[in-house]
Amino acid sequence: MAAPKKVNLDLKNLDECFPASFTQEQVAKAKTLFYKELSEEGHRFYCGKIQTVPKAALAGFNWFNAWYTPGVSRVSTNIRDRNDASYELSNRGNLVAVVSDSTRVLGDGDVTPSGGLGVMEGKALLMKYLGGFDAVALCIDSKDKSGHNDPEAIIEFVKRVQYSFGAVNLEDISQPNCYRVLDVLREECEIPVWHDDQQGTACVTLAGVLNAVKLAGKKLSDCKIVYLGAGSANTTCLRLINSAGADPKKAIMFDTKGSLHKNRTDIKADARFYRKWEVCEQTNPGCVMTLEEACKGADMLLALSTPGPNVVKAEWIKSMGPKPIVFACANPVPEIYPYEAKAAGAFIVATGRGDFPNQVNNSVGFPGILKGALLCRARKITDHMAIAAANSLAKFAEKKGINPEFIIPTMDDTGVFPTEAADVAMAAIEDGVARIKMTWQEYYDVAARDITQSRAMTDCLTKAGFVAPPPQELVDKAMAAAITGVSK
Repeated sequence: MAAPKKVNLDLKNLDECFPASFTQEQVAKAKTLFYKELSEEGHRFYCGKIQTVPKAALAGFNWFNAWYTPGVSRVSTNIRDRNDASYELSNRGNLVAVVSDSTRVLGDGDVTPSGGLGVMEGKALLMKYLGGFDAVALCIDSKDKSGHNDPEAIIEFVKRVQYSFGAVNLEDISQPNCYRVLDVLREECEIPVWHDDQQGTACVTLAGVLNAVKLAGKKLSDCKIVYLGAGSANTTCLRLINSAGADPKKAIMFDTKGSLHKNRTDIKADARFYRKWEVCEQTNPGCVMTLEEACKGADMLLALSTPGPNVVKAEWIKSMGPKPIVFACANPVPEIYPYEAKAAGAFIVATGRGDFPNQVNNSVGFPGILKGALLCRARKITDHMAIAAANSLAKFAEKKGINPEFIIPTMDDTGVFPTEAADVAMAAIEDGVARIKMTWQEYYDVAARDITQSRAMTDCLTKAGFVAPPPQELVDKAMAAAITGVSK
């Protein structure tokens, strides 16, 4: 038997290194195990992913008298007299707080406040490398005295800390608390507050939907859409997709108890789920009750629900209309594997994973969106700005040549982020929430410069030996664990 092929450090040949005897399902499972094992060992090796590096030069020790006391007193009084000077005299204008109470982290649920640090640091790393701005992970305890997670605790924290940041990215806050947290902070903070699980997922999903519908030769307004999952992500997807032209009367959404409709008194009775009740009022006028019935003749199935596989049934896809579109976006395992959905007749399949085609990846959204908001010093991020970002992503992919295996840009395409940032900033000007007004090209040029510099700095740290390359042993160990785990 030939020796297994070694995985390269860039991981680009990963698919070629699994045993030839593995089925498609085994390969998919092995990839999940591989990345989990590599993640754990990689984090242990580096002790996290983010560090603080000075941006001001130190020509000599006497410069500390300017950068700190006594000279810095002038900076303090300038900002005291004109608070907006904080954007010019500190890093505030290029700094984002990644705030979470870690109550809904990926598919793992409540992992305790510090359990969210890996995700929030990862978010900060993506923001720096892809968006050209800095970020700080802030995982907080939102529990009240009775031990319940209190949205008011998050709201108060963000309101108090906002003066140190140019924007806030909310992350992994469970529903229904996430609805109130975002809605209150969007209106009451002086800086933009963005909940990536809601708005980011919806934005990137909409981008994929726009191109998928185009490839299928359909109009969004004519599409019957079934939504599996009624969490904050999918309810926001529905809102943005409707705002972009879909007909809410042709939409049917399902939660763990069944379809959402005007007779769901259990949802109406709990005021915390006001966003879900809005869906009940606006969609499914015929009160279709089952997924099997809803999928018959449907144009699109958008699943953001429970990790699979076998959550979405092949039979449902077979019953859909011509050229059915399936988004199976649960992480870490999609509700149905792409090859199974394709075998059932799906025309286009998208997932939340980068090792399958058409990744619905928030990472092509939030770096550009937040960069655009920072550049124009937006007061908030409106739905119009989010839709502008979705259109930006869709058009960027279309220019490269969309096909059923490519409907959304990937995060390794550097050009997508400054384009998206400029489009978002221009939308902010249209909405009257921008405090710094420039031309599209000026926004683009600043974003491109910052992103290029961030990537060059990361490469420089590695080449100079300040950040060690990952040891090959980590990759080899992860692959061995993945193969063993699936072979049992």
